[in-house]
Amino acid sequence: MEFILPGNMEEKYLMQTGIFTISLDFELHWGVSETKTVEQYHKNLTGTRKAIEGMLQLFQQYKIHVTWATVGMLFCKDKNELLAYCKEINKPIYANSKLSNFILAEKVGNNYTDDPFHFGNDIIPQIKNVPFQEIATHTFSHYYCLERGQTIENFKSDLSAAVRIAEENNAHLTSIVFPRNQYSDETLAACVGAGIKTYRGTEKHWMYQPLSREKESKARRLLRLIDTYFNISGDNTHEIIYSNQLTNIPASRFLRPYSKKLNPLEKLRLRRIQKEMTLAAKNKKLYHLWWHPHNFGANTQKNLIFLEKILQHFAFLQNKYSMQSLNMEEIISHFNLANNNG
Repeated sequence: MEFILPGNMEEKYLMQTGIFTISLDFELHWGVSETKTVEQYHKNLTGTRKAIEGMLQLFQQYKIHVTWATVGMLFCKDKNELLAYCKEINKPIYANSKLSNFILAEKVGNNYTDDPFHFGNDIIPQIKNVPFQEIATHTFSHYYCLERGQTIENFKSDLSAAVRIAEENNAHLTSIVFPRNQYSDETLAACVGAGIKTYRGTEKHWMYQPLSREKESKARRLLRLIDTYFNISGDNTHEIIYSNQLTNIPASRFLRPYSKKLNPLEKLRLRRIQKEMTLAAKNKKLYHLWWHPHNFGANTQKNLIFLEKILQHFAFLQNKYSMQSLNMEEIISHFNLANNNG
């Protein structure tokens, strides 16, 4: 997707080593509310905190730098604060009302002890206490940028709330991950206005390009599933084009959770990721892995074991090719430092 604004300066980031980036869409039930009730997704949601604890232990052990793109609603300490924020926002009126988490906000519990599926202010400090973890935004309400019924003014209002509540919790936002990877030139321009410096763009192949839910097809979803195990879309390693306004840190691969049905293909899933990581390390490119913490809420141990195999491979590549682990914010800082020293 082309993104050009007046005064935009782009420059190829000449990487001295390969870069391994992880971004996580931290959302709890807010991220799946239009398709699943808490009861329908209960196992994953109740297991998310344990999964996050396990992930943080691995990230600390292997010194992995991670961007946690956090839904702003999760910062709220209680329902009163949540509803106060919602009241101030210029809300979208989605054609599909199920997409609106503002409606759901009226029905949630009082706080994280009463309702651990919609409040995450107990988890955010744990993340911040682990070295090299960046708190980023996943918008305030898990906002859908390409759905019918929303406007750019709605998005700006939602993003402003996300920035404000993060600041109140001592988190300065510089990176964004868009829910359902939906974004447009308009929303990217709005991010610049809000002080955002990086975003996670989509993979290069057409099957990953941003679309609304209405325009999404079963064929695309099936191809993406197959691509998890067999190479359809290419290696998905990237060069980084630095922008003085907003830099794209493109996704490489969604780390799908363990599936009992697809268990015979687990070695292929791991090999696909490891091969791509190796190519990025050898060719001094970016490899950007992402998933949702709630994906690990079920089959937690199997998912953590699989993740550790990936991190062990990174450690090998770090030793052999000097591959670096950087979060999204650090990539920009790294470029600026290299530029100033150059």
